[in-house]
Amino acid sequence: MKADPAAQRRLLDLAEVDIELTRVRHRRTTMPELAEIDAAERTARARRDAVVAARTQLDDLDREAARQEKEIDAVRAREDRDRKLQVGGTLNAKQLTDLEHELGTLERRQAVLEDDLLELMERREAVELDTKHADLELAKAEEALADATHRRDENLADLDTTEARRTAERARVLPDLPADLLAVYTRRHELRGTGAALLRARRCGACRIELDSRELSRIREAAADEVLECPECGTIMVRTAESGV
Repeated sequence: MKADPAAQRRLLDLAEVDIELTRVRHRRTTMPELAEIDAAERTARARRDAVVAARTQLDDLDREAARQEKEIDAVRAREDRDRKLQVGGTLNAKQLTDLEHELGTLERRQAVLEDDLLELMERREAVELDTKHADLELAKAEEALADATHRRDENLADLDTTEARRTAERARVLPDLPADLLAVYTRRHELRGTGAALLRARRCGACRIELDSRELSRIREAAADEVLECPECGTIMVRTAESGV
């Protein structure tokens, strides 16, 4: 096919715009922040689970401590009542013997309960430290997530700006191109990723392959308005003074 050399050169402007638009689209899905966010979200979820587990364990220990304290209070109250009966002078010898036996049992029971409560409180202290550590790790994870999200949003804003500017440039270029030339360019762009490239120093600007002498002879003999394609990659080759032919 044929097209005015000026229109062909205008293809280079369109190709430059389309290459950057392709890069923008690629960047949107491959920026490192996306992987960072994914990893940070997984870490934050794990840290939240750790906080919930630690707080649940802490709550369980608090309930158990409250139960034991209540039982200790009940034992103490029973012991106080028995002590009053013991000195009240209203019990016979057998009742006093039974009462002393019960008091001994209560003392032993209180000692066991207090030892258990002390052990439980030591466990609670350790779990409380674990909870504080889990809270700290969660805060770090959420900070990392917020930082990666902020950087992603900044990058997306920059990409939006670039895309809008390049899309506007593309709209200005399109009216300068004949429909048939644009159609060929579009097919090549969709197929190869690059629709047109400069033939510079005997090399195709798309695939970078140096053309052989036979192909160069064909190009030299072609009319200025002849639309040429790279024999290797099929991209439209645009000739200028830099082409070296």
